[in-house]
Amino acid sequence: MNSSEDILIIGGGIIGLSLAVELKLRGASVAVLTADSPQPTARAAAGMLAPQAERIPPSPMLDLCLQSRSLYAAWVERLEEITGLKTGYWRSGILAPVCQNQPQEQPHLSNLNSQWLDADAVRQQQLGLGEEVIGGWWYPDDAQVDNRALFRTLQAATKELQIEIIQGSAGQIIRQGNRVFGVETTAGKLQADSYVLASGPWSEQLLDVPVFPRKGQMLSVCVPEDSGVTQPLQTVLFGTGIYIVPRQDGRIIIGATSENVDFTPGNTPAGIQSLLAGAIELYPELQNYPILEFWWGFRPATPDELPILGASVWENLTLATGHYRNGILLAPVTAKLLADLMLQQKLDPLLPAFNYSRFAFS
Repeated sequence: MNSSEDILIIGGGIIGLSLAVELKLRGASVAVLTADSPQPTARAAAGMLAPQAERIPPSPMLDLCLQSRSLYAAWVERLEEITGLKTGYWRSGILAPVCQNQPQEQPHLSNLNSQWLDADAVRQQQLGLGEEVIGGWWYPDDAQVDNRALFRTLQAATKELQIEIIQGSAGQIIRQGNRVFGVETTAGKLQADSYVLASGPWSEQLLDVPVFPRKGQMLSVCVPEDSGVTQPLQTVLFGTGIYIVPRQDGRIIIGATSENVDFTPGNTPAGIQSLLAGAIELYPELQNYPILEFWWGFRPATPDELPILGASVWENLTLATGHYRNGILLAPVTAKLLADLMLQQKLDPLLPAFNYSRFAFS
C-alpha cells in the first residue's frame, strides 16, 4: 500500500464499497479496510429508494437524492453484469397511506410524479389495507433494492475487480500538518497516497466529525406457503414511523425504530411491539404471517441529519459518512461525485452543501 496513486478507503460498508468499485472502474488503485462488523449499517435498512415518500423538502439534499435515484437502474445493472448476481432492484413504487387523524398534507413538490388516492382508489392500488386508512399518496418513481443482496453484490464486485480488501479495525488516523500519513489498524500500519473516511456511525471514533449511531430495529415475516400467492403486497407501504417493504420472494421487511442508545445491541420487546402494532394497523393480514427474523443495526446520524461529503481539513482525506437514513439510496451518487472530485478535481455544485465545515461553528 505505498504506490503513488493508492487510495485507502476506511470502511467496507455500502458507501465504502460503492466508491471503491467506482474508483477502480475509472482506473484507480484502491484498497478497502473493513472491520467485519456483526451489525453493519447496511442491515439497518430496508433498501427503500424513497426521496419522495420521505418528504424531503426542496433542498440540495432532495436534489442529491433524486439524482441518485435516477442513477440507480444503470448502476445496479452494471454491478449485476460484473458479478452475475442480482440486487433485487424493483421499481415497485411507494404508497404512503394516510390514516384517520393524520394530516393529508401535500407533497412538497408539484413537479414530481405523485398522486393522491382517496379511500377507494388507495384500496384498488393495494388490497388489504387497514380500516384506518382513508387515502394515500402514490409515488410511482420511488423504488427499492434488496440491501443485503446489494451488499453481497458489491462484495463480489470487489473480488471480480481485484480490489484489495484488508480485514481489520482502524485505531488511529495519523496526521501531520495538513496531511494524513497513515492509519494504525489491527492489521498493522497502512499507508496510501490518499484516504477516504467511510466508517459510518464509527467515524467519530477515528476523527472529530459529528457522526453518531442511531439504532434501528427491524423484523421480517413471510407470506404463508398455503396462501396461493407469492407476494400479495405489490408496493412499499410507507407510514408514519413505520414502513413495510415486500420482496419478490415472499419476504416482507418491517422497520424501523430510531433510537439514541449509542451502540447498545439487541432487539427489545418495546421496539418490536411498536413495529408490529404500526404494521398491522396499515396491513392487518400481516398479523397471521410467520415471523422470520429480528435484527438491528446502527445508522450514521449527524446533527442536521445530512451526510458529510467531500474535502476535509486534510488535503489527502475525503469524507463520505453520515448518510443516516439514506445510505442505500445515496450510494451511486456518492460514488460518482466523490470519484469526480478525487480523480478529476471536479467539484459538483451539490457537494458544498454537505461539506464538514458547516459544523465548524455550530
